[in-house]
Amino acid sequence: MFPSRLTAVLLAAALAVAPAAARAQDDLTLILDWFLNPDHAPIVVAQERGYFADAGLDVEIVEPADPNNPPKLVAAGKADIAISYQPQLHMQVDAGLPLARIGTLVATPLNTVLALADGPVDSLADLKGRKVGYSVGGFEQTLLDVMLAGSGLGMEDVELVNVNFSLSPALLSGRVAAVVGAFRNVEINQLQIQGASARPFYPEEHGVPPYDELIFVARDDRLGDPKLRRFMDAVERGVQYLVNHPDKSWELFVKGRPDLDDELNRKAWRDTLPRFALRPAALDSARYRRFADFLAGQGMIGDPPPLADYAAELPAQDD
Repeated sequence: MFPSRLTAVLLAAALAVAPAAARAQDDLTLILDWFLNPDHAPIVVAQERGYFADAGLDVEIVEPADPNNPPKLVAAGKADIAISYQPQLHMQVDAGLPLARIGTLVATPLNTVLALADGPVDSLADLKGRKVGYSVGGFEQTLLDVMLAGSGLGMEDVELVNVNFSLSPALLSGRVAAVVGAFRNVEINQLQIQGASARPFYPEEHGVPPYDELIFVARDDRLGDPKLRRFMDAVERGVQYLVNHPDKSWELFVKGRPDLDDELNRKAWRDTLPRFALRPAALDSARYRRFADFLAGQGMIGDPPPLADYAAELPAQDD
């Protein structure tokens, strides 16, 4: 005897629900690059809206004790996914870490060289003979070197001063004439809140190829794990809700987190919104190859490996 049409429909529905139920216990650990801030808005929205749960994931979001450690913890198998930076990925892969990019969070550079609008620096050429503050050596100094070259200067024409993470205070106090490594969605707003206007110089307008500021990385031998694509699909849902409902998303972001509800985060929220990747799982292969060649040309990495070794567009999951 053949089952009735209703029986067949019910059976199909039960089979469709079964995989979701089976996935309900899939744990996934995500380590942020820094303390929770507006850069992480799509992740918070995906968590608060239940998109991770819909994907059968129980996502633990961890703030790192040391912001240098998230990619290393993923490489060591201590976490599933970390938020990192595209420039650092190229250098970490060059150093032998088994990492691969699986998605993009912030799809534009955030880094700037920053001066005060009422200060002595109207152009990068005005940095000649002046002090420039920095927090982290390595890529930021290379970035500055390339930007200066466009104005006929070199690193020998400026004096670098390590100001740790006090970029805005160093500018306001006059300790330095400019800083490198200031984020356009943070330090510019910090200065404005303190009554000062900033003059930013954007790397992508001064000789540095554009790159993804924040990316998701996983171990390169786990790219076939379906949890990773389900995670990225949930993040995409978070981004879509965020851009459609920014005010409601802000309420989700600060819910239960009163320490985040301040003027700086509100301004950073506004400025970061247009920079999120709308298709976070998509990979621009040419862009990654171009930036790898740029770093190699600057002597920061050796010959770049094949792109497929460290950047992937994860296969879509079957319905």
